[in-house]
Amino acid sequence: MDIKRIAKDTAKTLQSYLTYQAVRTVLAQIGETNPPLALWLHRFSATDRIQDGEAYIENLFREKPDLALRIMTVREHLAEEVADFLPEIVRAGIQQANMQHRKQHLERITQLETNPSLDSEPQTTSETNLDNLG
Repeated sequence: MDIKRIAKDTAKTLQSYLTYQAVRTVLAQIGETNPPLALWLHRFSATDRIQDGEAYIENLFREKPDLALRIMTVREHLAEEVADFLPEIVRAGIQQANMQHRKQHLERITQLETNPSLDSEPQTTSETNLDNLG
């Protein structure tokens, strides 16, 4: 397992995601003040692959450098705001999700082991009502 490569790939993905969030923020801002520019940015973002945030910004610089600078500024601000909280949120989120997946898996395998005996013997209405009381 190459931890450094995984960390670099994760950072690149996070950078691209923060670019996406910055674009959404800027779109919302200019949608109120300059709807034609917002429409242009929306169309540009739909046709240019925003999954690679750095390539997206590079292409945007060729078309509208002022928007590229604005998105970079917003992206940097977002990064500063979330950087301190991110490691703990990610750890806690993964631990909680893993626990939920394990719980669901245990419930599924437990049901699989107990269901065949229940399926072979149909319950009567009174047995079903007794089960609902407990």
